[in-house]
Amino acid sequence: MRRALVVLAVLVGQAIVGQMVVGQGLSGGTASAAAAPAPATMPATMSGAVDVTGSAGGASGGDVRDGGPVALIGVPGLHWNDLTPSGTPNLWSLARAGAIGSLSVRTVGNITCPYDGWLTVSAGTRSAVGYACGAPPAPEARGEGAVIPDYRYLIDVAGQHTAGTLGESLKAAGKCSIAIGPGAALALADRQGAVTRYHGSPLQVGTADLATCPVVAMDVDDLVQPYLAGEPGRLPKVPDKLTPEERREALRLADTKAGALLSVLPAGTTVLLAGLSDHGSVPHLRVAALREPGAQGRVLGTPSTRREDISILTDLTATVLAKAGVAVPATVVGVPLRVGDQGATFERLRQADATAQTMRSAKGAYFTGLAVLQVLFYVLAFLLLRRRRVLPWVRRAAVALAALPVTSFLVNLLPWDNHLELFGGMAAWWAAITLLALAGPWRRRPLGPLAVVAAVTALTLVGDLLTGTTLQLNSFMGYSAEQGARYFGLGNIPFALLATGTLLATTVIAHRWPGKVGVAAIVGLGAFVMVLGGSGMGSDFGGVIAFVPGIAVTALILSGKRVSLVKLGAFCVAGGVIVMGFAWLNYLRPPDEQSHLGRFVGQVLTGEAIDVIWRKLQAMLSTLLSPNLMPIVIAAVAFLVYAILRPEQASAGVVPAAFEHSPALRAGLIGTLVSGVVGMLVNDSGAAVLSMALALAVPLLLATGIGALRHRSESVPGVGEQLAGVAE
Repeated sequence: MRRALVVLAVLVGQAIVGQMVVGQGLSGGTASAAAAPAPATMPATMSGAVDVTGSAGGASGGDVRDGGPVALIGVPGLHWNDLTPSGTPNLWSLARAGAIGSLSVRTVGNITCPYDGWLTVSAGTRSAVGYACGAPPAPEARGEGAVIPDYRYLIDVAGQHTAGTLGESLKAAGKCSIAIGPGAALALADRQGAVTRYHGSPLQVGTADLATCPVVAMDVDDLVQPYLAGEPGRLPKVPDKLTPEERREALRLADTKAGALLSVLPAGTTVLLAGLSDHGSVPHLRVAALREPGAQGRVLGTPSTRREDISILTDLTATVLAKAGVAVPATVVGVPLRVGDQGATFERLRQADATAQTMRSAKGAYFTGLAVLQVLFYVLAFLLLRRRRVLPWVRRAAVALAALPVTSFLVNLLPWDNHLELFGGMAAWWAAITLLALAGPWRRRPLGPLAVVAAVTALTLVGDLLTGTTLQLNSFMGYSAEQGARYFGLGNIPFALLATGTLLATTVIAHRWPGKVGVAAIVGLGAFVMVLGGSGMGSDFGGVIAFVPGIAVTALILSGKRVSLVKLGAFCVAGGVIVMGFAWLNYLRPPDEQSHLGRFVGQVLTGEAIDVIWRKLQAMLSTLLSPNLMPIVIAAVAFLVYAILRPEQASAGVVPAAFEHSPALRAGLIGTLVSGVVGMLVNDSGAAVLSMALALAVPLLLATGIGALRHRSESVPGVGEQLAGVAE
């Protein structure tokens, strides 16, 4: 056991050092215009996740005939708090007459500028210019149309190989289009950067133009332009640069321009309204509205997110093409927007953004506090484990610390909309789980508290997967819509907690029923959870690759068989084969029913997968510098290795006592570490995966060891006095 853990620790260290070296090598190269995601401050939404489409299957009510006129009105920076009957009457009326939802404008970085937003609509996949990200370039007039200057840069240098997909598709289908404003020109430009018809203002567009050109897009930049007036054309590094009065004036100008176009649109035109970008340093959910017959008062979502009221930028590309009667290319990540049920209100959407902002504003403090508690616990445990009189308190603290992560999901079973209710609900769940683990009849059994906390963690996440993953959305350990890393399924940190909770809980079964029954429980229940995570319910790619070797290693050790690096590599390959099987089956479904697993297969076939993998690698490397993640990894691994190598000095025999009491626990811990390390290497959340696995597993290991020492002292006469003497 000692040798296995030491080897595993060395592998962790080598992996971390190797990634740091790679990261240093990359930092010295020329930056790609498809800019690397900025390091995220919170691990729950690592910025490298770029393909988040999912499936909901089928169309719903509210659809109209395809092939009619369609207009896209993009108002960068617009969110639902901006719309009022008096301040923005045209935009207000447009939204009131259609289906409405929230739009996540996340592209590649944490913040989306107007240039990146319009470029993403053009490409149909998340895109970024990578330099001077601000307003789109002003087109150069060419007869009735225009040309985007330096357009080939986007394709040849910036790596945006799908730029022009929207315009090229319309051109190939013989559909005339009109662009109004720089952003709209970028969106409708073909592969050569050419726009069929271009106008700088909606006042230049007549009814005759719209009668011959069924597709029109307009960039209403009056709201965002004041924010781009600072350093060279970039969004300000403050949440909101304008005063309320200045913003209202900018909104008035934007509303007037939108009203000018709306007044000349032909009857029956499908109108899309989208807040295409951010306006400051904080991402928000933006406005999405679709006006068409039968849509009024309904929610607007998309199969991309599997949320009835949330869509993404690339869905706009697919929607414009579908409504214009043009086939959507396979390279387009989004799918047409879907009109849902009645019940949409402006207040509901405003509250959705407010809830996301409440979670976002506290996330940094939460993870900082968690890191401090973890490190402080290991320091105090090192100092106090030799003092037998305080061991019960150390055990209670360990159980309470391990019970903390799952509360970030369970709190979403309660209503909350402010920080007091959020943290109050988490505290209530924390107390309930801790009391359940420490106050029940199982508390006197060494593995009792571990079984409760691990089972509650695993069952919570399994239940969430089976019911549509409502608990992970807007949770500290999960994901939030405005950050755009994921909208459904199993996130990377939830995977770490689910895998760890499952392996530890099933090892308790193996402890109670050793032999074939225990091994069968680990393999059977582990496989069930793995399928949940990798299938359409979880849609987790890296999790399957990491979980398979964890299950296999645990089962092999329990069976008394040797684990080698060759076998470990084979298990990782097996995980990759299994998840690619899930992905292939998903790829065989219709495009609007595919998750990002199926989309990835398509990207492999078209050669785009390299860009996806590269961005995920960059995001993973950025986590190695996280002040909230790496302290947990370093402290937990250092304590665990030292406790194995120097058991009496480090833990007064607590860790060896746990393994002696339950060899199954030893196997489960090694399997957990294997899953954590592999998960760190194959997921864009990187160190977040390993840190959360350790945050759950190591405190429960210490709690079990203390319980085992107590059990031994009570069952063997004289041992208690001897141990007390050693502690003194």
